[in-house]
Amino acid sequence: MALSFKEQKILKSIVVASENDPLKPEFPPNKPKFPATPTYQIRVPNFSNVWLKDESFNLTGTHKDRMAWEIIVTYRDFLLAKQRGQVSGQLQPMSIISSGSAAVAIQTMLRKYHLPNLKVLVDVEINPEIIKALKALGCEIFETDLSKRPFYWKDILALTNNPNGFDITSSEALDPTTRFYDWLSYEIINNSPEYCFIPFGTGNLYENLLNTNKREVSTANHDPRFSGDVNVLRRCNFLGVTTNNPRSKAEKLYSPHLPFVHYDEQWIRLYRSAGYCGSESNVYLLQEQLLEEAMAIARALKINCEPSGIAGLALLLQMREIIPKNKKILIINTGKTKYVRGE
Repeated sequence: MALSFKEQKILKSIVVASENDPLKPEFPPNKPKFPATPTYQIRVPNFSNVWLKDESFNLTGTHKDRMAWEIIVTYRDFLLAKQRGQVSGQLQPMSIISSGSAAVAIQTMLRKYHLPNLKVLVDVEINPEIIKALKALGCEIFETDLSKRPFYWKDILALTNNPNGFDITSSEALDPTTRFYDWLSYEIINNSPEYCFIPFGTGNLYENLLNTNKREVSTANHDPRFSGDVNVLRRCNFLGVTTNNPRSKAEKLYSPHLPFVHYDEQWIRLYRSAGYCGSESNVYLLQEQLLEEAMAIARALKINCEPSGIAGLALLLQMREIIPKNKKILIINTGKTKYVRGE
């Protein structure tokens, strides 16, 4: 089926240099590079070898920009399929449950490529300033009480008045655990840390990271992007950090219902016992009082972050009595959302 002039223009504008060639990275779309964001050493009291993977350097300030780019690639794939006559119909809007970061990143990218505006389902308790910022970007906002029950893809599409669209909160339409953060996962494991601390919100980054590590430590045919030390990575402890406190300052790590996260104790036990990761790999609950200490260190180091983004540092502080002081430690800072450009 022939594409309209507008569709042809959109398709031509979405350039994917390669799927996995580190010399031809696909992200960020304006100035691709690999790694896309910096990793640098930081000073944390009593530890001698702590590094920070800093996702705050992304366009809208968080790792969600990587997810946003994959949404654009999904639209490109639809247009290519339509051009080949494999599918028909028009570009449909997408829906998502978001507390702000993902919606800002995705809508910013959608606007750049002149794609349908994002439909966003938010909690009734969300900060009105976030709603204002999302609307200014062009998002369509729908409010509900997200604490009542789990919301599945059909619920989300119904509540966002999007019967013919796609929900991207879940893994039903896309595969976030292998697609959204594949390049980021390689940027992380190529540092060959012995301990890696990762914020755990939806769980997509954590699961993608462990799956990537599993793939590379269990094969001789490595992805071209891989340059890590297999022997170190087999023993690397991947420590996710989350909260069950609805009043936590790390608000983006809390959700009363996470129906789309595939993480469970059995899954991580299997990975540990098979030698795909270290014996302490797990998802840990954060003690709230450590967040302020982590934020104070981050402010002193001029790290651009919010409590949710720097929660990995808070977990390191929480576990400081049991983590060896000279091991190579990598903290993932998922960043801080720029609700207003230039913020």
